[in-house]
Amino acid sequence: MRRVMPPAEFATWLTAFLPKIPARTRDVWLVPGVVTDPTDPKLAHLDGLNLSRAWMLEGLLADLPDGDLRRPAIAAVAAVHREAGLKNVTGERYEGGHWLGTFAVYLVTERGLRRQP
Repeated sequence: MRRVMPPAEFATWLTAFLPKIPARTRDVWLVPGVVTDPTDPKLAHLDGLNLSRAWMLEGLLADLPDGDLRRPAIAAVAAVHREAGLKNVTGERYEGGHWLGTFAVYLVTERGLRRQP
């Protein structure tokens, strides 16, 4: 929706769609997945989830108006997901190393994010 709506309209839509996004950074509202065993191929998917979430959260930030009170909380949780996801993008293990790089590239290059003028 952020790609088809103007920022103010998107902000209103986001409020209706996800009303529990907090305006305070100390509120815990989206905890990253924890990979307890990076050699477990199923758990490695949590790294991909974290990277994907970080990318999508940064997409929200790209199109929310500058004064939106949710921006700090979204930025904080995006940073936590970014850190959690990128730490296992090493290539040391096949379980995640063969595909996590794709998500990491989208995240770090800001692929598909439209910045406000």
